[in-house]
Amino acid sequence: MTHSQLSLLQQMPIFGGITDDVLEFLLQRTRTEQCAAGDFFFREGDKAEELFVLERGKVEILRHWQGREYCISTLGQGDCFGEMALIDFCPRSASVRALEDCSAIELSATDLQELYGKDPAQFTMIYMNLGRELSRRLRDVNDLLFKAGLQGKAAP
Repeated sequence: MTHSQLSLLQQMPIFGGITDDVLEFLLQRTRTEQCAAGDFFFREGDKAEELFVLERGKVEILRHWQGREYCISTLGQGDCFGEMALIDFCPRSASVRALEDCSAIELSATDLQELYGKDPAQFTMIYMNLGRELSRRLRDVNDLLFKAGLQGKAAP
């Protein structure tokens, strides 16, 4: 654990309201994942049990459809990806490929379960924050779908 990792987590919405001692507790359990440019953190369909916080580098989020690969987003330092793994326990819904050499903090569902034994209130706060972040993203997608639907309809 480094001071920079602690500072990074403190600035993230999913760790809003989480005490420094709990963040330190979690960081003691995490791993740092290195991923070279062009390599994948994970692929669509992979087993999902952890989220990643990007410490350094840039990644692209990719989806496959009808035999083609589509970039749906890019992320940089301080962004996280893979959060759905902690909520729905389903296979990965997208792939994440490094656009640059990357370093990311890997936080697993098991790491968070250990927190539940230590501090159930802070555990609950993290999951509430995850839910809010996913809800925010869902609202963004709903807005995009609404606008796309309007553009497809001609005015009378």
